[in-house]
Amino acid sequence: MRLILAATFFASILTFVAASLPAAIYEVGPGKPYESIGVVPWESLEPGDTVLIHWRPEPYKEKWVLCRQGTDSEPITVRGVPGPNGELPVIDGNGATTRTALNYWNEIRGILKIGGASNPPDTMPRYIVVESLEFRAARPPYSFKSANGRTLEYALNAAALYVEKGEHITIRNCILRDSGNGLFIGSPSTEPSRDFLIESNYILDNGNEGRGFEHNSYTAAIGIVFQYNRYGPLRAGAQGNNLKDRSAGLTVRYNWIEGGNRQLDLVDGEDSSVIVADPAYRSTYVYGNILIERDNDGNRQMIHYGGDSGIEQQYRKGALYAYNNTFVSLRRDRTTLVRLSTNEEAARFFNNIFYVIAAGGTLSLVDSSGRLELSHNWFKPGYVATFATLAGDVLDDGTSVLGSSPAFADESQQDFRLTASSPARNAGMPLPEHLAAIHPVLAQYLKHQTSEPRPGDEQIDMGAYEFLENVPGGTKRLPR
Repeated sequence: MRLILAATFFASILTFVAASLPAAIYEVGPGKPYESIGVVPWESLEPGDTVLIHWRPEPYKEKWVLCRQGTDSEPITVRGVPGPNGELPVIDGNGATTRTALNYWNEIRGILKIGGASNPPDTMPRYIVVESLEFRAARPPYSFKSANGRTLEYALNAAALYVEKGEHITIRNCILRDSGNGLFIGSPSTEPSRDFLIESNYILDNGNEGRGFEHNSYTAAIGIVFQYNRYGPLRAGAQGNNLKDRSAGLTVRYNWIEGGNRQLDLVDGEDSSVIVADPAYRSTYVYGNILIERDNDGNRQMIHYGGDSGIEQQYRKGALYAYNNTFVSLRRDRTTLVRLSTNEEAARFFNNIFYVIAAGGTLSLVDSSGRLELSHNWFKPGYVATFATLAGDVLDDGTSVLGSSPAFADESQQDFRLTASSPARNAGMPLPEHLAAIHPVLAQYLKHQTSEPRPGDEQIDMGAYEFLENVPGGTKRLPR
């Protein structure tokens, strides 16, 4: 009994001492204690530890796994320290080496992997922040040297930042490019990933030529917020979507999303029955975004909502709430606002601006199916319900504002703020009570990768921007 008590007491002392130790800071870069990323003991990071990767003129050609747990108050942080002109440190996957102490699977799937490993021992990674780094070059024909010294080629679906699984993860102010997927977040079937904040990133130039299976971002989790991100076009010849998602509890707000086969592809949680069963799976929120359809760029549909697996019983079958967005189509042929996969999918669109540079009759509201409800939106006159045969319902309450132009501040420079003469001013409707309580429109996107508070007004304007009197261009930058 005395031996047992002594062992318990000693273990308690060790736990107390470990908890009392200060968090470690690992500084990587020229003249720093760690000259390379691979020297950092990634397999033994503890809550509160911070890895600072300093900018240098040449990229770091290294890759690694992060399979550790921080806490809510003491996350594990991997942060880039910018250069003299704000340059982010670059992590280049082509020719990258891997820390030999690490042992993990799916090395061909990404540069930084958050998820399963043998060393460190496998766990559900939690409370991790990755910020201010550029990850690039994770796709064929690029190759790398694995932890055991073999030279391997990246998979077609490799990602600049690959989350195999994780909880309470923040990815902020990163550049993700020149890879199969820019960002990939996966979910094990029975223990899905949860609680992600994807904020202020620049994601562009991803995908593979002639393929539609890789995207700028491709995500599946329970609880994920995209905000203040800039999504640029995919690689030339790539046929993937810009933001593709299979999550429950999805919020896409205050982003700039330009190009792609579709700007938003919001489909079924095909890999996780837990995601499909989650109550938040049935409601999706898209607001305050600027969505730009480029001329001759993939599918003419800007948004797809529902599913694509062919297993219709697991489609979202809920409501897509899309409000105070500015949609701009540069297509000179036809544009379709939204495809709803079945008649059991519904979309409620209000306070949006839908602007096409071509004639108004080149815009259709739906592909064919589903239930679309419209209120207080701006259109060019002549838009149609569908270019096909309408199989669902389009319910327009007659409050649309029609005109030849929304009177943007500078359309040629993609300044989609409103001017004093805009017919979209004070033409919106108050948010329904349940949306005002959980998803009010409080901010607006600021070029690029940041935001400003949306000015308060007696009556909300249509679109992603609120007009301000006596300010050139209609808005001013306010403290964030």
